[in-house]
Amino acid sequence: MALNTIGPTSHHGSTSGVFPALVFVQGSEQKNIVLNRTPFTVGRKVDKDLVIADPRVSRDHAQIEQEGISFYLQDLGSKHGTFVNGERIQRQKLERGDRLEFGARDSAYVLFNPANQTSNTAREFLSQISVIKPEATELETLRLFLEAARKLNTAGVLDEILITMLDVTLQLTSAERAYVFLKDDDGKLRLAAGRNKNKEPLLDDKTISHSILEESIRSNLEFLLKDTSESLDMAGRQSVVAYDLRTVVCIPLRKLTVHATRDAQTPSPGGTAAQAMGVLYVDSRFASRDITAVSRDILHAIATEAASLIENARLVQAEEEARRYQQELSIAASMQQRLMQVKIPEVPFARLRGKNLSCKEIGGDFYDAVNTKEGLAVVLADVSGKGVSAALLASTLQGMIYSHLTAGMSLLEVVTAVNRYCADKLMGEKYATVLLARLRRDGELEYVNCGHVPPLLVCRGEVIRPPHGNVPVGLLSDATFESASCQMKSGDRFIIVTDGVTEAENAMGDFFEDFRLEAAASKSPTLEGIFSAVTEFCAGTPLSDDCTVVELCYSSTEF
Repeated sequence: MALNTIGPTSHHGSTSGVFPALVFVQGSEQKNIVLNRTPFTVGRKVDKDLVIADPRVSRDHAQIEQEGISFYLQDLGSKHGTFVNGERIQRQKLERGDRLEFGARDSAYVLFNPANQTSNTAREFLSQISVIKPEATELETLRLFLEAARKLNTAGVLDEILITMLDVTLQLTSAERAYVFLKDDDGKLRLAAGRNKNKEPLLDDKTISHSILEESIRSNLEFLLKDTSESLDMAGRQSVVAYDLRTVVCIPLRKLTVHATRDAQTPSPGGTAAQAMGVLYVDSRFASRDITAVSRDILHAIATEAASLIENARLVQAEEEARRYQQELSIAASMQQRLMQVKIPEVPFARLRGKNLSCKEIGGDFYDAVNTKEGLAVVLADVSGKGVSAALLASTLQGMIYSHLTAGMSLLEVVTAVNRYCADKLMGEKYATVLLARLRRDGELEYVNCGHVPPLLVCRGEVIRPPHGNVPVGLLSDATFESASCQMKSGDRFIIVTDGVTEAENAMGDFFEDFRLEAAASKSPTLEGIFSAVTEFCAGTPLSDDCTVVELCYSSTEF
């Protein structure tokens, strides 16, 4: 966000000289806008300072005007009105944090100069520096700077930190221009902020000395050129010559550094330093006689403090993004849990129970049940991978399978349709193992196993593992599937699990495996016995995959 000046004072009498900001919110998108001109126009026409593409917004809808240190919102005869904090207005003085709406009150709004955690500290920083008297010694200046910098260290907005640093640098050096360049993810320098001595933003860096800038970041050394006209090696510095630059200061931004300064005439021995995250660049078209040894220390302190502040700001931004992601993940988990809540049908010939343990907030396992004309249908699926992508596909497949079963499709028709959808849409990048079964009133059980862990049929304590199987759904669009069937008797249990159960690990790296699963199923008449066996085996080792167990028990009491 670029910040600009508006005169001797800014909104609410602040002495920072920083323009107020607008935050435009539309749906899930948010954009920062600088109020860098007045009147600031709002409307549907493309030439407006803020264009809102909504038919309820008039072409010339409203404008923000400045009077002294105050700002006013003026409606320009719009059809659907202009609102401040929910009330329709014709002209209204704006206060920090006001919510502005233009016709379309349910789709977009603007926050005027919202408060943030850095505003006060940044302005305190500048206010402390601004009290420096002309007769103050450089040591006093350095002391005041460091005191203010320590206060600013609580800041968390990178743009404001950079602009504050540039304004302080220009004030302490009496230079004309100052820029900050930061490394991007590819290690290349990009212009992060620029200011002139009048505290106006500079967006064009074409007239600076890029050769000195690049040499400084490459060598990790500081350049302090006080009078380029007296330097002997300026012939190759085209920008210095072309734009008549007399003073050029270039300091790498690094947290830990051994002082390594070099004048144009007298290179000092190179020192070791932490890797630079960027560069502070200052220049003027006149020679500076004021940069003494203490001034160098001040500039060095500015660069060192700035590097620390920038890193802190980035950490705060990363933490905020992580917090926001975690919040969205929690919302997604809550939505998935609601979507996947299984309402188990009550039928007189069977009892169904299921339980799921996710290793992450949202998972790729799901089970469901539907009472159809042909009998009680049950599905258990495990989508490849973990996290958000697996959960998204799991929710989609659950909806498809549930709707197909409700529509009366056969088991083979259901898995064929699901397979074609996954294969065509995901091109084999994702797949799912699925076990779909249907128990009839007479005890006949039909099932289709698509790459899933073989089910367990528990008959009077004996465990049978039917070997039937097909390929997982989503791998081959033209795959064909076959079903199998068996006859259940009263008291028989049909148990299906995901591989998170058999592949649960203990601290030694051993798997729970099939034989432990079969032993637990034969000993305990309930699925809790299986989970208890897995928990005891893992002995506190966290699950590495989702674990789901579904148990279908047949009862022939009605016959």
